[in-house]
Amino acid sequence: MTRIRIEGLLAAFPKLVGTGKQHTYFETENVRYVYQPIEALYLLLVTNKQSNILEDLETLRLLSKLVTEYSYSLDEEGIGKTAFELIFAFDEVICLGHKENVTVTQVKQYCEMESHEEKLHKLVLQSKINETKDVMKRKASEIDKSKIDKNRSDKGGFMSMGSGRIETSFSEMSISSSGSGFGSGSGFGGITTDLDAFSTKPKGRQPSAATAPPKGFGMQLGKSQKTNQFLESLKAEGELIVEDLQPKVGQSRVAAAPPTDPITLTAEEKLNVTLKRDGGISNFDVQGTLSLQILNQEDGLIQVQIETGGNPGILFKTHPNMNKELFSNENILGLKDPNRPFPTGPAGDAAGVGLLKWRMQSADESMVPLSINCWPSVSGNETYVSIEYEASAMFDLRNVVISVPLPALREAPNVRQIDGEWRYDSRNSILEWSILLIDNSNRSGSMEFVVPPADSSVFFPISVRFSATSLYSDLKVVNIIPLRGGATPKFSQRTNLSTENYQVV
Repeated sequence: MTRIRIEGLLAAFPKLVGTGKQHTYFETENVRYVYQPIEALYLLLVTNKQSNILEDLETLRLLSKLVTEYSYSLDEEGIGKTAFELIFAFDEVICLGHKENVTVTQVKQYCEMESHEEKLHKLVLQSKINETKDVMKRKASEIDKSKIDKNRSDKGGFMSMGSGRIETSFSEMSISSSGSGFGSGSGFGGITTDLDAFSTKPKGRQPSAATAPPKGFGMQLGKSQKTNQFLESLKAEGELIVEDLQPKVGQSRVAAAPPTDPITLTAEEKLNVTLKRDGGISNFDVQGTLSLQILNQEDGLIQVQIETGGNPGILFKTHPNMNKELFSNENILGLKDPNRPFPTGPAGDAAGVGLLKWRMQSADESMVPLSINCWPSVSGNETYVSIEYEASAMFDLRNVVISVPLPALREAPNVRQIDGEWRYDSRNSILEWSILLIDNSNRSGSMEFVVPPADSSVFFPISVRFSATSLYSDLKVVNIIPLRGGATPKFSQRTNLSTENYQVV
């Protein structure tokens, strides 16, 4: 089909379309026009008269969803700004005059796929930037070194505190100087001591310099203003920035204190839940483990007596080295060979030795600790999304984070009401709703935000993560039985329930 033919068909459409008609198609001698009004514009599909009208209408509906998905405003200006995106999306739907069997989500995925050439170009560009930075660092180091040599020669071998450099073992550390001792002859002893203290810098590291300020002002610790602005811009884009904090002079690093109890038992449960967006549950699976950590070798000959909640839906399975009959009859975990001690490990070995595993599966929706309801609704040029949570009274949930995927946005969504805090990750286009603690005071809560027009499927799947100190199994360590006799050794028990995969699809 030639360009003149296409232009002629499009030019004839405004003359043929009528007002006040119930149908949205009409036919000429050779072609059929199928159209849909979108505010002040028309979405037009031109086919031959032999095509299936039902399939054409379905194609038109899919194209209208893509228009609202990619265009921020449904007017001529908004369509013109996203013309290329709409062309690429339409091309995924219609191929050689026939409709492809795709959905809106698949079209978005196809259009957002990475280009290998683009990735390679970015890698080459980044390598050039890194190489330029290295050259700048070398030049700056040479300039600093030449200034130090020049100052030493001008002052007869002594360092000028007004313009000299003091090398330190930390990359961005500077030294505050007091007003006394540096301007008179009596101050040179202090200078020599400071230089000796910092002369033990490891070899092989690029030396860095800190400029001494004018007399009467202390040097400032920290990065330059440009560096801070760059970090702030990365934080605004959703990047997690870990500050490289340097220790101060005389400050010692304090190591984390090891556990004081010689025996520690850790009961942990992982939660895998898949909820349906319209209600109901697709998957509910709890997997638990009980591990033992012994610090001292003399405490290895023990047995562990536990107590379970008596839930018939939980299946327990002991380690192959455990005495299964002893556990079945008396709920005591002990090795098959009573003369063999449990392995011991260092205080930093948090994993410990696995003693017991259990699993629970259920289709009962009342077992779900946290349910999420999401209600998106389009009104004009905006989509209003209301999300609410309802927590079960079984657990007090800590550090709850509900992650909602959003369509690609130019700016953060307009959050109108929220119970808790929110954060927008612009890189991944995710809105994170955070609640520090859910207990009896806030078993339910809601959030409402507004975004440009989008399909309701964009806001799923919703991911949830949280933790709790209670367990479904209600497992408790009752006693530690020493096999050599004597007093019961001191022990502690830790319990933790956390999410491994918790989604609303």
